[in-house]
Amino acid sequence: MAVSSLHRVFTFECRSDPDFASLPSTENLRSTPRHFPAASLSSAFYGVSSPILRFPPNFQRQLSTKARRNCSNIGVAQIVAASWSNEGAGSPASGANPVPAVASPVDAATAPIPLDLDADDENVVDAAGNGAVQTNRRSYSSFLKTDASKTIHAAERLGRAIVTDAITTPVVNTSAYFFKKTADLIDYKEKRLASYEYGRYGNPTSTVLEEKLSELEGAESTVLLASGMCASIVMLMALIPAGGHLVTTTDCYRKTRVFIETVLPKMGITASVIDPADVGALESALEQNKVSLFFTESPTNPFLRCVDIKLVSELCHKHGALLCIDGTFATPLNQKAIALGADLVMHSCTKYIGGHHDVIGGCISGSGKLISEIRILHHILGGVLNPNAAYLFIRGMKTLHLRVQQQNSTGMGMAKFLEAHPKVKRVYYPGLPSHPEHELAMRQMTGFGGVVSFEIDGDIETTIKFVDSLKIPYIAPSFGGCESIVDQPAIMSYWDLPASERAKWKIYDNLVRFSFGIEDFEDLKADIVQALEVI
Repeated sequence: MAVSSLHRVFTFECRSDPDFASLPSTENLRSTPRHFPAASLSSAFYGVSSPILRFPPNFQRQLSTKARRNCSNIGVAQIVAASWSNEGAGSPASGANPVPAVASPVDAATAPIPLDLDADDENVVDAAGNGAVQTNRRSYSSFLKTDASKTIHAAERLGRAIVTDAITTPVVNTSAYFFKKTADLIDYKEKRLASYEYGRYGNPTSTVLEEKLSELEGAESTVLLASGMCASIVMLMALIPAGGHLVTTTDCYRKTRVFIETVLPKMGITASVIDPADVGALESALEQNKVSLFFTESPTNPFLRCVDIKLVSELCHKHGALLCIDGTFATPLNQKAIALGADLVMHSCTKYIGGHHDVIGGCISGSGKLISEIRILHHILGGVLNPNAAYLFIRGMKTLHLRVQQQNSTGMGMAKFLEAHPKVKRVYYPGLPSHPEHELAMRQMTGFGGVVSFEIDGDIETTIKFVDSLKIPYIAPSFGGCESIVDQPAIMSYWDLPASERAKWKIYDNLVRFSFGIEDFEDLKADIVQALEVI
C-alpha cells in the first residue's frame, strides 16, 4: 500500500499478512498485558487477515508522551504501536537499541491533561478553585487580528491546551479524571497544579470552546452551560442577592421574562421592566432601587430593539450595578458588548454560534472574577455542556464569519424589499432608517443579522396563509442556522395567552419572524414574492 506521512512525526506502513508470532497463546490470556488490543486477539484466533499498521522505532516514545494528554485517538494509536512495533525494533535479538516501554494505560490513556503550551504561555487554575483551566492567550492573539481568523484558529492552531497533531480538536469523553497520587490531588486542590477533576467542573474540549469565545468577545473568561436559558438563569441567580433588584426590558425572550416574573420573586428578588430605549426609566430605577444588574438583549427578541450599551453601562456603573447584554441576535461578530462597556455578554450558542440547528448550549463571557462567581453556582446546579456538543460548536464556529456575512447581506436586502411591498404593513430591522434605534445600531454594530420581523397587512388567517405558502423556510422556533426558519410569534411562543394579553407585549396576530439562512438571496426573494401573491 502507499506510504503516508503525518506532520513531522512518523510514517505508517501497512501489510496484509501480519505476523502473529508475538501474540500470546490462549493458555496465557490471563497474563495478557492490559494494553494489548482485543481486536488483535480476535484477528489471531479467528484467522482474520487485515492490514496492520507498522510504526517506526521512535514512535512509541513520541506517542507515550502525547497520549498523556488524554486524547483518545492518540491513546488508541499508542496501544496499536505497543502491539505491533517494527520487526526487530528494540528486541534483544535485533541488536538495536532497546525502545523504552510504552506507558501503561493508567499513564497513557487517562492521565489528567497538563497544559503544555509555548514557553511564553502561562497556565492557571480558575481563581475560585473549581477546576476550570485557563490559559494565557497573549502568545497567539497577537497573530489573529480579525474575527474571521479567530473563529477558526483561536484556542486551536495557536494556544490549544490539548496536545495533538490532529487539525480538529479531539472530543474528550470522560465523566471524571484521576490523579496518579494523593500529592497530585493536594497540589490541584491548593491550586499548584492545573488539571481537571470531574466532568461537571470542566472538560478539555469545552475549554477550547471557552477560550475561542473569550477571544472573540475580548473577555477574560467564558463559562459554558447546557442552554441559553440555563445561562440566563444561573447568571441571574449568581449575581443578584436574595431580596435584590434587577432591571430588564419589555421586549425579550418570553421564557426569560417568565423566570423573572414567577421564580425570582420567590427569592425576594424584584424587577423593573422598561422600554429598551428609555434611558430615563433606567436612571429612575437605578436611583429608586438598589439595583444589582441590568439584564437586556440587544437587539431584542422579536422586535430587534437596541440598547445604547455605552451609555447604559456608564449609568449602571455610576450606581454600582452590573450590565449584562444578551448578544444572541448580534453574534460576537456584529457587536462587541464588552468593548462598549458591558460587564458580561451572553449567547444562546444554539443560534448563530452553532449555526446548524443540531446542538443546544449557552455561554457567558466577562471578567475572570464575575465568571468565577457564576461558575461556582453552575458547578452546584449542573447544567453542564456535553463535550460532544462543545465539539459541534467549535466545528460550527469555523464558518461563523462566512455565515454571518451572508445572513447580514440577506437580512438587509430582504428588509428593504419587504418594507417596500404593499402587502407588508411594517418591518422591524435595525439596518433600516425606519427602525427607532437605527442611528444607535449604526454606531455600535457592524452588521444587523439575518432575522427580520414584519407585520403582514391582514389578520391571523391571512398571515397563516402567507407562512404556509412559503416553500423554502421551515416553520419552526429558533434562528441563526444555515436553513431559513419562519414563525408567527403569536402562535409559536404566545399561543397559550389570549389575544388581549399578547397585545400587551405587541405580539399581534400578523407578526412574522423570519430567520434567513444561507440560501441564495434570489431564491428566497422569489419564494417570498410568490407567498405574498397568494394572500
